[in-house]
Amino acid sequence: MERFLAMRGDKRYVYGFDEPADGGRELLGGKGVGLAEMTQLGVPVPSGFTITTDACREYTANGRQLPDELPAEIDHHLETLQQQSGKRFGDPEQPLLVSVRSGAAVSMPGMMDTILNLGLNDDAVEGLASSTGNPRFAYDSYRRLIQMYGEVVEGVDPHRFEQALTDLKAQRGVQQDVELGANDLRELVATYKQLYADETGSPFPQDARDQLTRAVRAVFESWDTPRAQVYRRAHHIPDDLGTAVNVVEMVFGNMGEGSGTGVAFTRDPSTGEQGLYGEFLADAQGEDVVAGIRTPQPLASMEEQLPQAFGELTETMRRLEEHYKDVQDIEFTVEEGRLYLLQTRSAKRTAAAALKAAVSMVEEGLISREEAVARIDPAQLDQLLHPMIDPSAELEVAARGLNASPGAACGAVVLDADLAEERGKAGETVILVRWETTPDDIHGLIQAAGILTAHGGMTSHAAVVARGMGKPCVAGCEGLTIDLEQRTLTIGGEHLAEGDTITIDGGTGRVILGKVPLVPPQLNEDFETILGWADQLRRLKVRANADTPEDAAKARGFGAQGIGLCRTEHMFMADDRLPVVREMIMASGEEERRVALDKLLPHQQSDFEGIFEAMTGLPVTIRLLDPPLHEFLPSLEEATDERMRQRIVALQESNPMLGTRGCRLGLLWPEIYEMQVRAIIRAAAAVEERTGEAPLVEIMHPLVGFAEELHRLRSITVATANEESETVEYLVGTMIELPRACIRADEIAEYADFFSFGTNDLTQTALGFSRDDAEGKFLTRYLEDGVLERNPFEYLDQEGVGDLMRIAVERGRAAKEDLKLGICGEHGGEPDSVAFCHRLGLDYVSCSPYRVPLARLAAAQAALTESGVEAVATGG
Repeated sequence: MERFLAMRGDKRYVYGFDEPADGGRELLGGKGVGLAEMTQLGVPVPSGFTITTDACREYTANGRQLPDELPAEIDHHLETLQQQSGKRFGDPEQPLLVSVRSGAAVSMPGMMDTILNLGLNDDAVEGLASSTGNPRFAYDSYRRLIQMYGEVVEGVDPHRFEQALTDLKAQRGVQQDVELGANDLRELVATYKQLYADETGSPFPQDARDQLTRAVRAVFESWDTPRAQVYRRAHHIPDDLGTAVNVVEMVFGNMGEGSGTGVAFTRDPSTGEQGLYGEFLADAQGEDVVAGIRTPQPLASMEEQLPQAFGELTETMRRLEEHYKDVQDIEFTVEEGRLYLLQTRSAKRTAAAALKAAVSMVEEGLISREEAVARIDPAQLDQLLHPMIDPSAELEVAARGLNASPGAACGAVVLDADLAEERGKAGETVILVRWETTPDDIHGLIQAAGILTAHGGMTSHAAVVARGMGKPCVAGCEGLTIDLEQRTLTIGGEHLAEGDTITIDGGTGRVILGKVPLVPPQLNEDFETILGWADQLRRLKVRANADTPEDAAKARGFGAQGIGLCRTEHMFMADDRLPVVREMIMASGEEERRVALDKLLPHQQSDFEGIFEAMTGLPVTIRLLDPPLHEFLPSLEEATDERMRQRIVALQESNPMLGTRGCRLGLLWPEIYEMQVRAIIRAAAAVEERTGEAPLVEIMHPLVGFAEELHRLRSITVATANEESETVEYLVGTMIELPRACIRADEIAEYADFFSFGTNDLTQTALGFSRDDAEGKFLTRYLEDGVLERNPFEYLDQEGVGDLMRIAVERGRAAKEDLKLGICGEHGGEPDSVAFCHRLGLDYVSCSPYRVPLARLAAAQAALTESGVEAVATGG
């Protein structure tokens, strides 16, 4: 290797598993780092080497050309591998066979490609049969290589190979692959080679080194396959990371009864409980387990078949979890009684499992409370807030499968990923039903509410991806058959058509025909424990956006420390109030308008009393009327008389979002805001009298852009409030949702006790995007084409909108040091945006009630990051 470094300086593209390398997983990928660390720990790992992510990035940047120096480095490491194994790559008598596997810095299960048994050809397969004394094994390995190589390198449809295998088993009258003999597999190899030639126009390549070069290129190219791009977008993984390639000496689990392969977890990835969890297949290669081609056995069955290897495996699992201090997902192979580990990585797990494992590891002394809080993905907590089947519901279970990912979902059956994506994006709730899923189904999996498969186990593709996404999944449902030609299916003997409704329960494996009532989930003790630790660590307070006493009570139950946004216009839409609101809008003058407002006042007061009581002792920010008045009137076509039609026409605006709304209503018709302030103050006084505790009232004026607007509205607010009570305390502030308000925040702060950033509208006004139009038209294309990395209405645009917020914070607090600052846009519950608000020095974030737990955790992780403890969400 020294001669290569002398030629190229200190840059290199290939590292052996036993060689130290700076750069970690960003350079070697997660799989490569794991193999290197296990090698250095003395864990039994096959020999091999890793081609770095640098090589992948240069391959892409250089127009899909391998770096000039890479072939020589690969040859050097191949020579080392041959010396270690005593075999030669491409040798017809003692062939060295390798696997070529992808491995990105961020785990992307099943998204990129793997090829096994590279190095076999027509001569080497005979040598392998002779040297092992096992011709069946040799031809089984060769037929797998032809299929995987054809699919990954040449793009041959894998179903053509699978159909040939199915046809051969039918001809021989057998059910399982392992029931085919050596001569059967020799015949299958000939069939596969002909299929390959027919599809590609060339014979299957016989030169081992050529196979390896083309396989490395194919794995690099798999980084940019559509399924990988979809997965990265869904999980916010940068496109420029690239993938490493791991070239590993083959060890064989398909050499007979003393061999096998499997996947093991150090704790249950669905529940987090300690215990033996995983799956095992005797006489099989690893792809058989994860692809769901054969239904595997529980890991415990391995103890009976291969007791010594089983004992080594369980001890190694213990060592790896103690070393990594996290739940591990391990792939292993047993070759004629000898155990090899092929991979270890932090396990994908459900939110419940992530919480349980984190709490248990603190109790066991493996990690600290801070580390436990740092490793939970806030977005993943959303899984625990999903519905489950009503325990009191009467239902008839049609079939059962494996409880592969918890939660429940009802939806229309769809039988392919394209349709799932189409209908899901159209707003329909669908259940994707497949024989088994593959990485190419990722776009449909993202849109589906749940997944049901006929084949596959607890570590199948469908199960792993569903757990990572927090979707319910029932896998390996033997009572399910699918007829794709007729677009029908049979569940437990009942015939259904695509589009019929089913319910799946991923926690129990039940499949039920029709729609079953769902109920909110029950939060468990681990959930409360982690959030309790988070509350001790965070600086940001967390409030909720709530418009009703019921929502306020729900938010308080989730740990909200007040209400950051109560939208009063929602109170006007009720059936008993809307006619009075319309009467107010149709009034001929102020006097008539005040008569209608007097009718509304008791309703408003009642609403506020309920909210104040639900939030006793906590602050409540009430936004005065914001939307334009035409929104409370019917459409012109639905108008009941000419007078109303004239009023509708008079109120129509070309762009109402930027028109007569917000504080502009209060300045044009101050009696509306006066009524609302009276209702707020009267409600506060009434609740204080009843409970003995004064509500913490914050009155917010929306859409202020000029200091004089707030100056005048504050005067109206104070005068009205003082007429009602001299004892009720309150704050007066504004929602910052216009770029001008951010830039002139020092002037506006003179009349404000608080600012609340309304980032929904601030994003629209800063970017010039109408949310409804953008998301319905060009924004999706922007995201697909990479113009934008994220939807700015879901994830705060920190460089643009965030910079306006920073200006407002600096200028506002420069003018008024004790100015209270918060955010009440939907971004207040998004983890990255919460972290930004922490760095900005806001006092609180506010979000929907169900996102309060996410925000509490995200706020704690922001504080930990500031103190040097990086948040690493390992369970997502």
